[in-house]
Amino acid sequence: MKRIETLNKVVELAEQRRDEALAALGRLEREMQQARQQMDQLEAYASEAQQRWSARRGSTVDPAVLGHHRQFMQKIEHAIGFQRSVLASRQNQIEQQQAQVHSAERDLAGLRRYTERQQQLLVSLALRQEQKQTDEMAMVVYLRQRQIEAARNGGISQ
Repeated sequence: MKRIETLNKVVELAEQRRDEALAALGRLEREMQQARQQMDQLEAYASEAQQRWSARRGSTVDPAVLGHHRQFMQKIEHAIGFQRSVLASRQNQIEQQQAQVHSAERDLAGLRRYTERQQQLLVSLALRQEQKQTDEMAMVVYLRQRQIEAARNGGISQ
């Protein structure tokens, strides 16, 4: 029984490992969602700024304002590029974490199957032991009955 208790503890630890991997995956997916929202905001802001600038094209524009607009758009494009790298990094982390989740689930399933086989083996051994004891008791009863019959037969013939 100690062995099964030990195996159950190992299964419990494997479940904790799997649960922790799932929790980490959930955190990464939430971070990815936030990063996507930030990317959407940046792209919307860039698009809005570009639309406002396009509306001004027909009018005269101060060169300093034009320079500021270009600088601003470069900064937004830089931020969008940075956010793309954040998204790519998050996606990579999610894929790695998914691999860890799959590994933990595979390990857990294997441990559960092994534990079940060990429990079935113990049950089988216990049943065999019980059958052996039953057979031995039946043999003892049979031998006693033969002794009793032999004593009766020996007593009647004398």
